[in-house]
Amino acid sequence: MRINITSIYVDDQEKALDFYTNILGFQVKHDVPAGGARWLTLVSPEDPDGVELLLEPTGHPASKVFNEALYNDNMPFTQFAVTDLDATFAELSAKGVEFQMEPTVMGVVKIAVLDDTCGHYIQLVEPVADY
Repeated sequence: MRINITSIYVDDQEKALDFYTNILGFQVKHDVPAGGARWLTLVSPEDPDGVELLLEPTGHPASKVFNEALYNDNMPFTQFAVTDLDATFAELSAKGVEFQMEPTVMGVVKIAVLDDTCGHYIQLVEPVADY
């Protein structure tokens, strides 16, 4: 068994698509009409056959409550791994990405937290020591 798809709830799939592809650098894997929305998944260009990120429409009322609760409590929705957090932080900052937390060493990892402009905080993580 393996993880195939993970979701992030978004109010505006087009806005999320723009941020996650043009700013973060993910690539579209699937973009299929699905009623009034799209089955829209993204992958890392470093692992195009890896786990897909589904930009899931917030159709269910609970998803909006969940998103808002996490965001208001400053809790990251999910985490992405990077190999050089300082370089990624500099690159994304230059693109105008706002960070809630700058790169900070926390034990065996260095983390930073960005605002994805779609109602989520996303944690970036780089291992700095063996677990």
